[in-house]
Amino acid sequence: MSLIASDPYPWPYDGDLRPENTTLIVIDMQTDFCGKGGYIDLLGYDISNSRACIEPISRVLQAFRKGGYHVIHTREGHRPDLADLPANKRWRSRRLQGGGPAQTGIGDLGPCGRVLVRGEPGWDIIPELKPLEGEPIIDKPGKGSFCATDLDLILRQRGIRNIVLTGITTDVCVHTTMREANDRGYECLILGDCCAATDMGNHQAALKMVTMQNGVFGAVSTSRALLEVLG
Repeated sequence: MSLIASDPYPWPYDGDLRPENTTLIVIDMQTDFCGKGGYIDLLGYDISNSRACIEPISRVLQAFRKGGYHVIHTREGHRPDLADLPANKRWRSRRLQGGGPAQTGIGDLGPCGRVLVRGEPGWDIIPELKPLEGEPIIDKPGKGSFCATDLDLILRQRGIRNIVLTGITTDVCVHTTMREANDRGYECLILGDCCAATDMGNHQAALKMVTMQNGVFGAVSTSRALLEVLG
């Protein structure tokens, strides 16, 4: 039985932690979300917040690969013709904080190409966490990794039931994916230092939500605690 120290219970709940049934999901570590000239940078947020999780994710990624565990990556982005981009999402992305004149939004041309458009430089995963050949990449049009994707099918086909979640942002794409996975019966663990948000308060609140009601969405741990078990 292998258990990782986590809050509010040792994870996974039944101790069944094996390479065959466990995957790491690295969510949206794209230039648009944590790189200079990307979408988050254009919104005026400090990208050092979203970049803080790169190093710990890299350590966990290496351990998963070395141990023969499954690894999956996700990217948020839209078709070049924007056929899968809801009008309200595009409107919101162009709106300055507090209102005002339009800014560079989703689908518009920015320093890293068209913002959050598939195939553009800003849409791709950062070099530090580049997927290896054979590691699935889930291209998703929304925040959650299950909506309009084949993620659930891939997980079921591979016999995966434990999911370790990392990436950005904690309060949006990572949290939405965790909630979706929990509803589908997956046993979820989120690594607090391997996630980040544009606002520290949101990051902390998102982690706290997971621990309520005896782990309503799963459990919270750290890369250190996980690596102590994986080696």
